[in-house]
Order: sequence, then C-alpha cells, then structure tokens
Amino acid sequence: MASVRFTVTPTKAEDLPGLSDTSPDISSRSGARVRFGSRESVNRSDPLSEASGGVTTTTAGGGGADTPEHSSIEQGEGNSKISSVYINNTHGADDDDFYDRNLALFEEEMDTRPKVSSLLNRLANYTNLTQGAKEHEEAESIGEKKKAGKMGTFMGVYLPCLQNIFGVILFLRLTWVVGSGGVLHALCIVFICCCCTMLTAISMSAIATNGVVPAGGSYFMISRSLGPEFGGAVGLCFYLGTTFAGAMYILGAIEILLMYIAPKAAIFEGEGAAMLNNMRIYGSICLFLMSLLVFVGVKYVNKLASIFLACVIVSIISIYIGAFVSAFKEPHFPVCMLGNRTINGHDVADNQCRKTFLQVTDPSAGFNGTGNGTSSNPSAAPAAVEKTTYLWKHFCQGQEPNASCDDYFNSNNFSEIKGLPGLASGIISDNLWSFYLSKGDVLEKRSLSSAHVAHPVSTHQPYVFADITTSFTLLVGIFFPSVTGIMAGSNRSGDLKDAQRSIPIGTILAILTTSFVYLSAVVLFGACIDGVVLRDKFGDSVRGNLVVGTLAWPSPWVIVIGSFFSTCGAGLQSLTGAPRLLQAIAKDNIIPFLRVFGHGKANGEPTWALLLTAFIAELGILIASLDLVAPILTMFFLMCYLFVNLACALQTLLRTPNWRPRFSYYHWTLSFLGMTICLALMFISSWYYAIVAMVIAGMIYKYIEYHGAEKEWGDGIRGLSLSAARYALLRLEEGPPHTKNWRPQLLVLLKLDEDAHVKSPRLLTFASQLKAGKGLTIVGTVVSGNFLQSFGEAFAAEQTLKHLMDKERVKGFCQCIVAQKPRDGISHMIQSSGLGGMKPNTVVMGWPHAWRQSEDPQSWKTFINTVRVTTAAHLALLVPKNISLFPSNSEPCAEGYIDVWWIVHDGGMLMLLPFLLRQHKVWRKCGMRIFTVAQMEDNSIQMKKDLATFLYHLRIQAEVEVVEMHDSDISAYTYERTLMMEQRSQMLRQMRLSKSDREKEGNPGSSSSRPEAGGATRSQAQLVKDRNSMLRLTSIGSDDDDDTDGGERDRPVSSVSGGGGGGSAEHHRRVQMTWTKEKTSQYRAAHSGCSTPEGFRDMLSIRPDHSNVRRMHTAVKLNEVIVNKSHDARLVLLNMPGPPRNADGDENYMEFLEVLTEGLERVLLVRGGGSEVITIYS
Repeated sequence: MASVRFTVTPTKAEDLPGLSDTSPDISSRSGARVRFGSRESVNRSDPLSEASGGVTTTTAGGGGADTPEHSSIEQGEGNSKISSVYINNTHGADDDDFYDRNLALFEEEMDTRPKVSSLLNRLANYTNLTQGAKEHEEAESIGEKKKAGKMGTFMGVYLPCLQNIFGVILFLRLTWVVGSGGVLHALCIVFICCCCTMLTAISMSAIATNGVVPAGGSYFMISRSLGPEFGGAVGLCFYLGTTFAGAMYILGAIEILLMYIAPKAAIFEGEGAAMLNNMRIYGSICLFLMSLLVFVGVKYVNKLASIFLACVIVSIISIYIGAFVSAFKEPHFPVCMLGNRTINGHDVADNQCRKTFLQVTDPSAGFNGTGNGTSSNPSAAPAAVEKTTYLWKHFCQGQEPNASCDDYFNSNNFSEIKGLPGLASGIISDNLWSFYLSKGDVLEKRSLSSAHVAHPVSTHQPYVFADITTSFTLLVGIFFPSVTGIMAGSNRSGDLKDAQRSIPIGTILAILTTSFVYLSAVVLFGACIDGVVLRDKFGDSVRGNLVVGTLAWPSPWVIVIGSFFSTCGAGLQSLTGAPRLLQAIAKDNIIPFLRVFGHGKANGEPTWALLLTAFIAELGILIASLDLVAPILTMFFLMCYLFVNLACALQTLLRTPNWRPRFSYYHWTLSFLGMTICLALMFISSWYYAIVAMVIAGMIYKYIEYHGAEKEWGDGIRGLSLSAARYALLRLEEGPPHTKNWRPQLLVLLKLDEDAHVKSPRLLTFASQLKAGKGLTIVGTVVSGNFLQSFGEAFAAEQTLKHLMDKERVKGFCQCIVAQKPRDGISHMIQSSGLGGMKPNTVVMGWPHAWRQSEDPQSWKTFINTVRVTTAAHLALLVPKNISLFPSNSEPCAEGYIDVWWIVHDGGMLMLLPFLLRQHKVWRKCGMRIFTVAQMEDNSIQMKKDLATFLYHLRIQAEVEVVEMHDSDISAYTYERTLMMEQRSQMLRQMRLSKSDREKEGNPGSSSSRPEAGGATRSQAQLVKDRNSMLRLTSIGSDDDDDTDGGERDRPVSSVSGGGGGGSAEHHRRVQMTWTKEKTSQYRAAHSGCSTPEGFRDMLSIRPDHSNVRRMHTAVKLNEVIVNKSHDARLVLLNMPGPPRNADGDENYMEFLEVLTEGLERVLLVRGGGSEVITIYS
C-alpha cells in the first residue's frame, strides 16, 4: 500500500543545497515549505529505482520528496541515465525537480516566466498592495511589514460615512434650507444632491472592485483611472476639500457651543466681529485637541466614532419621535409677531408680546390686558394704569404711551403664533413654496394681515433679519457638503480587511440611509414647524433655541448635545482621512515638493501630512464663517465626484482589457449622468467658485505634467489617447493632406560614434527650431549588425536619442533599426517610419563632412543613396552643411538675413522654410531675402515684379532681387578643376581591387607584388579600420557595400586626400611620383592579366567629359554669385541638385555640391518632394 508523508520544515532559500538559479519561485520567498512525498509514485516512476536497490533518501535541508534522482545520486549507478532526461541538470539536488521535469521545455525561461504554482502562492500572500504596480513594490523597503487592516464594512466604511454625512448641515442649516426654498425646492435640492452622490458611489464601487485599493482610496482610484496628472490635480483638490471640511465641522461645533450650549463662554461680547473672534479662538483650541487625538492613533478615533455616532442616531430618532408627538401635543414655542413681521425673541425680555398692559390698583383683580395695548372695559377699572412693554421702547422715542412711535408700529398690532403647530396642523401647505429673501429683509409670515408702510426698516428695531441673500443656487452650494461624506470609507481603504467588498456595500448603504433621513426630515420640518421659524437661521424668534432642537423629544438639549458630538466626530473623521490622502499622493512621487509628506511614524501614521492638514484647517477656521466655507467645499467635492464618474464612464466605453469590476450594477450612462449632474451643480451653486476650482486644478495638472515624475499606470486617459489616435489616423488615411495643411513632418537621421554619442547634436537643434514644437518628429539611427546580437546596442542608442530629445526639448519619437548595412537600414527607416497618415514627409540628414579625406568611401555613397531613396519616396530632403556652426537654442541670431536662392521650383519649400524658422526665437530677428536667377533671354524687371506679387499673395515679407547670369565661356579654372576631379575618380576606380585580387593579396608571398603606394594606402586604411573596429553604431554615413565589387567589411579601402582644387593638384602630383616605370613593370609581371597599369597610363592623358565641364561651370558661376550676394547672411537656402542617374558619376556629384557651397558659412540644401507645400489661397 502506498504511503504518503507530509513534511513541513521552515527553511530559507539559502539553506537549500544546490539551489538552481532557474527556480526564482523558491529564492524569492521564505517560509514553511510543504512537500508531498509518495513512495508509490516513486516506485512506479522509473524501474531504475528498483534496480538501484530502491533506496530512498530525504535530504536534511529540504525534507523533499523521495524522487528517483536522489537515490541515483546516492547509489551512483544509473545516474547518467536519469540525468539524460533533463535538458539542463544543474539543479539535480533541488527537491523541486519532481515537478520541474514536466516543465523541462520551459526551464531556461523560469527566471522571467515563473511556474503557475509560484505565481499563485505569491498572490495568496498578496495583501493590500497596489495592483501589480512596479513602482510600489520597489518602494517597499526590505523587511518592512505592512500593517494589516483590521476593520470591516461596518466600522471601516459605514460608520465613517454616516458621521461625515450627518454633519453640521443637518442640524444647523437644513431647517433654514426648507424654510427659504420651501418643501418642494428643498426636496428637489436634496434629491439632486443625493442622486449625485449615489451615482458617484456606483461609479466608485465599480472602480474600487476592479483591483486592490490601497491607502488613499479616492485618490488612488482617480489617478489609476485617469492618469497621474488628473489624479494629482483632483487628489489635491479633494484633499483641500476634506481639510476645509474638517474646519467647517469644527466651526459648526463651536457655533453650537457658543450659541446654544454656553453663550456666556464667549470671550468677546457683542455681535458680528466679536462673534467671529470667539469662533477663531475656540476653533483653534478645538483643532489642536482633535489633531492631538488623531496623532495618538486612528484606533482611538475609531473607538470614539461609536460614541459620536450613537449621539447622532439618538438625535435623529428624537427628531422623528418629536415630530410624531407633535401631532398629539404641540410643543410650546410661541413666536411674537408685529403685523406679519417676526420679532426677535431675545428682545421680549418681559415675556410681553404686546404694546401696553394695564396695571390695576386692586391686587385681587390682577392684570387684564388685551394684548393690543387697550383695556377691555375702561369704565370698569377706573383705577387701572396703562404701562408700556419692553418692546415699546424699541419702536418709540420714550416709555410714555403718548410718545412718538414708528409708523408700522402704530399701524399694526402684536400677536403670538405657534412656532411648532405640529404634524397635524396642515402648516405644510404654507411651507410648500419658496420664500427667498435679500440681505437685511425682515422675516414675514404671508398668511398674516399687515398694514404696510413705505417707511424703511431700521436695523435697530427688534425684528429678525435675513443675514444673507438667499436663492436656489445658494442653497445648493450650502447644502451639498452635507452629502459629501461618501469618500470617508474609501479614504481609509488601507485600514480595511477587504476594501473591494467593504467600500461598495458600506458606501451605498450609508447613502441610502442618509438620503432617507434627509428627504423625510425635509417633509417633517415643513409639516411641523412654522415658516418664519424655519427661515430663522439662528433661532432668534424662539428665544435662541436651535430650530431643529425645538422639534426634538423630550428636550431640545438632546439635539444640541447630539449635534455637537456629531460635528466633532465628523471633524475627527476628516482630520483622519485627509492626511492619509496627502500621504498617498506624496508616496506616488508625482509632485516633487510634496515628497516629505509621504513619511510618518514607524507604524505608518502620516505625521507630517497631519501637520500640514492642521495648518490648512487653521486657515479655514480663521475665516470663521460656516456659510463662506461651505461653497468652497462644494466645488472641491463636486470636482472629485465628477472625475470619479468620468473615470468609470471612460473605462467602460473604452472596454480596456483590465476593466473587470466585481461590482456589476453599473453602466456608463449612469456615470455620464452623474458627471453631468456634478458639472451642473458646480455652476448652479457658484459659477465663479467653479471657475476658480477648475483653474486651481488646471495649474496643478500643468505642474505635474511639466515637473512631476512620469508614471505609467495604464490609466484611462492613455486608453482614450490610443482610441483618439486610432480614430485620427484612420481619418488621415482618407487622402493626402491639403497644401494649406502641409507642414514638415521630420525624419531626422543621426549618426552615433563608437561611444554611442550623437556626432551632430546640432542637427536635432536645427530640427527643433524648424518645428517649434509642432507636427511630427521622428529621430532615427541605424545600428550595424544582427538584431539578435545587437539589440542591447540598439536599446542604448535609443536611450541616447531620447536623452538628447529631452535635452533639446523636442517632442517626438525615436526609432532605431538594426541592419547589416547602414544604407539598407536607412532605406528601411524611410520606407517604414510613421503610421498611416502620420508619416514623415521630410528627411533631415547631415552633410558627410571631410568626405574627401575619409578612408571609407561609403560615407558619401550612403549619402547619395539616401538622396536617391528620398527622391524615389517623394519626400523632401534638408541637408544642413557646416551644422556645427548653426546657432543653438540659447544663441539667438542678431539682426541679419536669411537668404533664399530660388533657382528651380520644386514645391515652394524654399519659401516656407524661412517662414517656419522665423517663428523660433533664434531666427526671429532675421529678415528674409529672396534671390532668383535670370538668363539672358529672361525679362529680369518683369521677373522681379512677378516675384514681389507672388510673395504678397503668399503673405510673406521679403526683399526681392533678380540676379542676371550672363553667358560666358568656360574658364580655364573650370576646365582644370573638372580635369582634376575626373582624374581623381578614375584613379580611385582603378585602385579598387577585385575579390580575387584581395584573396591573392591575403597570401604572404604576394604581399610584395603590390605597388608600394597601394600598399601604403591599404595600410593607412587598415589602421583607420582598426581604430574604428569597435564602432558598431556608425549608422548613417558609413556602409560596407561596394557597388563595383560587392566587397565585405574586411576589404581594404583606398582613398586619397584632397581638398578643393589645390588638394586635387597635390593628389595628382603624388600619383605621378608614386607610379614609377619600375613599379609599373613589376606590377605587370605579377598581374599579367590585369589591365590596371594601362588604365593608369590612360589617366595621365584623360580628357574631361563635356557634361561634367558644363556642370562644373554652373556650380562655379552660381557659387561666385551666391558668395558675392550672401557672404554676410546668417543662413543660405538653395536648391539641391539631384544625383546623376548613372551611379558612376556619384563622386563627381559630391564635388559639384562642394563647389556650389564653397565659401559659405551656413548652408541649407533643400530638395522638394515633388508636391506643392505652399499656396496663395486661403
């Protein structure tokens, strides 16, 4: 019977003997290792185990399975047979080989592609980390233990959300919102706000369940969905909103303390500024105590949370009980009215809501007043004395009954109404409609009759005045913070056991609970409390009682105490969540100056972030007005919710492969609706605050974009960019761009030296000046070699190009191609660069300077081949000559001219390029001159007029000059220079050896048969080749292909130095001195079948080709004219002649270009692509 053993041994990777490098799943973790060893499986696995004695051994280090290779290692016999099963048997002693033998095909890639079992084991231990984000895993210090979350849905999400939602607004402002807006408007406001938060919570639930959510939940969700720029901007705005929310809750708590609990505790007596100073002092003290409590530890805040929430629940229950009790027993809160105007209850000091009262002399009769200041039966009480009340002196100039009084006071009488008529009174019919007031208006009751007087109301009279102008939009801005606690749970996602499960359930349940409470409270307030009391923000009409407290059962103190602790709890929750949010932003390192706030105590508590949060909250407390702080919070929170909805809608519409939320009750239309409501509420509540909030977010966005660390989080904005790019590219495919839309889309060809440094960085500088940040720029290079062996060099070259592009601030792409021959690589790059309609239309390449002195003739051959390829591809070509003399971006040119020599028309490139260059600051001060060439038969005067008209229609300002080229005979200088050029070309052709000659030359015996000069030239070329043997990044300007003999890299290259006419003459003399008659005869004896000596003899009597003479004549004449007119120009642009159709004249072509540009400091050779690039039409 088979026996199975389970061995559990705590081991570490370094304790295992013979641990293979190909088993990273073992070495990357330590802990208890479980091995299942089965003798039955061993005995059946291979008959060889029985032949070797059936001995099974267990290694001490691994406690591994009894595998056949262990027995064969001990016995020694048959080991080779078993080992032959494996491709790589370096891990023979590893106890995981029993499993690896089934994966032998993959064992060489185990370091980069681990086994599935290893991956699953890591995921099982994967707790509360970022969703595979590499930067977070690297940031984990070795040996640091992450704090495990302990809180569940109820304590971690539901309670914090309730505490933040049931904050200061419910108890201090909701009754005022109902009174000002009416029940219908109030229901509309509450419903819209709750719909906004519910839709946002649905979107947030979808994002939260789409992967692991670490600390800083709301910020994390936005940043990973919309990118670091949006995430950082909205995250900081939300952090500021949460911080100011803490300040608002503290201000609400202090308002309850000083106005309803202990009015005598005020340090400064009086109204207005004195009250604000009291709020500032007590608010600062309260903030310090709360910050100290948060600093001690979040666990104490969580313990107090239950107490605070219990107070909130008791308060809300007392409201409901009080509302239903009022249907049977009305609470006694009388309100004094003068006409239909509300009297401040504090001024009714003697409890006499009347003008006068009668004081009777007979004590047994008592007082018998009518309330209107007159006796009911004066004749029955002749001894009665009429006294004025305490209110009389506020309206009259004296205490006497006959004193002069206010007109409205004389015209109207006092009356008392019930402040809380009760649920069965039907008062809701009066409170259905809105009653918006302007600042300074008196609170009036419409249903009471009043004799109106045009006399203005004095603020010294004891009325209840409106302190601010109310409107629907204002009420929205003030009420919305009361529903903004929905992120409280997600902000503390790092402390949760299972954030993906807790955040959706806890948040949505909290929103449903609070929405029901708010909507029912609006109806109960409108049905139980009189309108004038509802509009009385501070309860002045009911003797300074908290308005919502008047409805509470059994006492108003239940609400007062409950609301005080509720606001304190909400403030604590804000001060707990905000520092964690800032810490999460700082740890992502997307905003450099916030890096310090990512540090904290050893247990992870954000100490520095808490200090900054307390400082910003103190700024909010110094404002000291709850009504001024609330709209600011509304903007920040609405912006955050807007982007949460945008993130969900974007991910859903893009259908990104990683978008697989576990929460399935969402749809992009809901997210879009939530986003629309958020945007509408922002501008409804306060359009100028909305603009300010957007400007702040935009500034943060731009700061992160330019100075922040680049992060790639696979966010939705990147996906949106991909979709938009695909759509735009498909649109561009519809046809070629119109002439009006043509702009140079550059392919810049750069050459790297042996150290992978760019040889001509000014080429990229010039490209940046030409582009001015617009259009497409591709920077390319070619690496010589095979891609399988040279991909590392190609990557290094690509990084070099990216670094240079960043340095020159060139926005574009880099492309590196590995090819055996650079000219093939350049051809492939020109053919394949770009995508769809975004393909380069202009190639920029450097001039092969010192091509005459180069030992490698392929430098200029590659150049000419590139010219041919660009012409065949119908691309424009720009070749800056003397590029090292071109100005850098930090060297603006002084006043000067950019000269254009318009010799032939090839699409208008010569006109457009100076205009584009002058858009850059380097060339901005330069003027523009256009020269054109007239022949004898041309009318130069008419040409000048036509050219000026043409430039006028092109809207290009330039000086125009027509240069007349007179027919002249070919000079002796031209003839002699052509002769030297052809002699040099002929000599180089004759000096090139065939492949068979090189093979013979490789034998030691034949080395002496080579003419001396040729051997010296070969030796020199070989020295240069040895010096450059490490150069494998010479991508452009060098090629090993030879058009004449198809030679390879080991071919000796022959070249002779020359420079201009003098260099050619010196070269010619050197050839005559080298090839003596003796050496010629020796060479003929060694190479009897070779006709080279005859060719060299023919070279001495060569006659220049007539077409070459004519071309040289044109180059010399044009050069004379150009140097004469443009010797002081900052830059000279001229047409670049095309290469000859016959490849035999390539070297002559290079000489023509040299002669054409001789004596000019900065030259830009321009060759059009064959299409018009500029037009006179709009």
